[in-house]
Amino acid sequence: MKKIYHLSTCDTSRRILKELNAPEGTELQDIKVTPLSPSQLEALKSRAGSYEALFSKRARLYRERNLKDRALDEGDFRELLLEHYTFLKRPVVVVGRDIFIGNAAKTVAAAKEALHS
Repeated sequence: MKKIYHLSTCDTSRRILKELNAPEGTELQDIKVTPLSPSQLEALKSRAGSYEALFSKRARLYRERNLKDRALDEGDFRELLLEHYTFLKRPVVVVGRDIFIGNAAKTVAAAKEALHS
């Protein structure tokens, strides 16, 4: 399975999608149009190891709600990820059992290699 969770309204996500040049058959899910389901989030968490690994602390809502001042646990991260798409660190690329989270250059390069091998 090859799948990319992205946000079509995000310039960074669009740039990375173009760079990844996903091969035919790769499923794309715009998380604003089709939010993560609880079962999808569970599958991502099992690959990532934690909800926190999937969580974006750069999200506008994270700052607006002063969440940095709270001691968030895994349950909090799960609820926030299900509540609003902006909390997902993007993009998330799944290739088989591997997962690549975020937009760091090394992560994007590794995801691109995995997608095309």
